[in-house]
Amino acid sequence: MPVIDMSTLKPVGEFGSRAWGNACAEASIRMLEAANLPDTINWAFTEDYTHPPARLMDGERTHAGYTIMVQKGKVTAEDGIIPEALALPGFHVKLPWAYIANQSGSLYGSEGQQQRAKNQDVLMAAIVAYLGGRENPLGHPINSEGKASYMLDPVGPWPDEVRRAVSEDAEKGNGLHNIAATLQTRSPEFDDLPVTAIGVPNFAAMTEQQRVTFLGLCGVEI
Repeated sequence: MPVIDMSTLKPVGEFGSRAWGNACAEASIRMLEAANLPDTINWAFTEDYTHPPARLMDGERTHAGYTIMVQKGKVTAEDGIIPEALALPGFHVKLPWAYIANQSGSLYGSEGQQQRAKNQDVLMAAIVAYLGGRENPLGHPINSEGKASYMLDPVGPWPDEVRRAVSEDAEKGNGLHNIAATLQTRSPEFDDLPVTAIGVPNFAAMTEQQRVTFLGLCGVEI
């Protein structure tokens, strides 16, 4: 039986907000601690959402996003980015908030994840074409191979024990992604924006003003 009962969850905040990050971190700790991870695991997960709306950066908050860190099997997780976590091999992502915020609130399993990825590929291609073929329009960092990538070094595979814990019953609507999506409230930036069935911004269907506004939200200069 999954550790988190989805029926007990309710939205707590926008994607990337402090309340949402804290709730995701708390759920992560519960799921991973229940898995009794071996002390051989040293791995981390960080998601850093750049160019977030100013309303999400309350107080002294410096990053929108959250961290999961496993050191010798001990789990730590919290809102924001834990600097030590970035030194551990793992899943480290840095992307514009507006590029992924809306679709992150959609519930799905593996099929939906694949559809989301396809839709995001279409979105990126449309942005590149609109900007006249500009390379790396979202300003992804350059990795150790000299390529622009939203995945930050050091990249490390998901340990099997971690993957199983955070994806338990994901095909039935549970799992960390669906938990995070259920905790998320809608952001006003997407109220009138055309999106695909899975929630990815549909650049081709946007008006010219919507395109300019959306790119601005992503930190892209035109």
